[in-house]
Amino acid sequence: MSYVFNLPFRDNAKLKHIVEKVRADVKLQSFWKCANVMAIERLGYTDHGPTHVKIVANLALKLLRILVSKQVTPSVVKNYGMQNEDAEVVVVLGAIFHDIGMIVARQDHEKYSVLIALEFLEKLLTPIYREEERAIITSEVLHAVVAHEQPNKPLTVEAGVVGIADALDMEAGRARIPFKSGKIDIHAVSALSIEKVEILEGKEKPVTIKITMSNSAGIFQIDELLKPRVEKSGLQNYIHVIAEITGEKERKILEKFEI
Repeated sequence: MSYVFNLPFRDNAKLKHIVEKVRADVKLQSFWKCANVMAIERLGYTDHGPTHVKIVANLALKLLRILVSKQVTPSVVKNYGMQNEDAEVVVVLGAIFHDIGMIVARQDHEKYSVLIALEFLEKLLTPIYREEERAIITSEVLHAVVAHEQPNKPLTVEAGVVGIADALDMEAGRARIPFKSGKIDIHAVSALSIEKVEILEGKEKPVTIKITMSNSAGIFQIDELLKPRVEKSGLQNYIHVIAEITGEKERKILEKFEI
């Protein structure tokens, strides 16, 4: 079993080495499959497996890099004197493990994710980091994992980035499986309305998140799911969200709805 997990490493050799180890880890990849069985097949939820992980990791990395380019200092740099490349490791590992607890249960899955991540982090971070550095990176990753769900509040730049990136995986493709299986609710319908999500360098604020919708039902995704993540992230002063509806007419998603 092997899932494609691609990232733009640039010159971050640490990140590349860790992701190569992730790609080769059969148990971790099996857990991603198990998370999707629980989420999609048993609960009728959206993807919480390897595709979601890959999307969130890429979004988090892009968001962090734009923030850094606009002179926002990552917390591992500010608090521990580490490097920006280490902050990239934190957000990617946070993305990799944030939903792994779905193999146990949906409720409190972020807490289970922390426990499961501990099993993997030591071997993923060795021999790249010394013992003290491994402890710091592990601490930061676990905080990012647990803080992506309420009522936990992100207290680091990296945790805020992971939480926002998780909410940004809202394009229509993620909702098609539960929708086709007959789960018709505001979550599925609103997600099917989201055509495209872009993270761009901003003008008014460092980051612009541009969301293109085919139907105004997509506002639910933004107002109920993304907005709270941005507001609690600690990064709200750096992020501007724009939502636009494409075309002259809104796309019809449902023919009828019955209760």
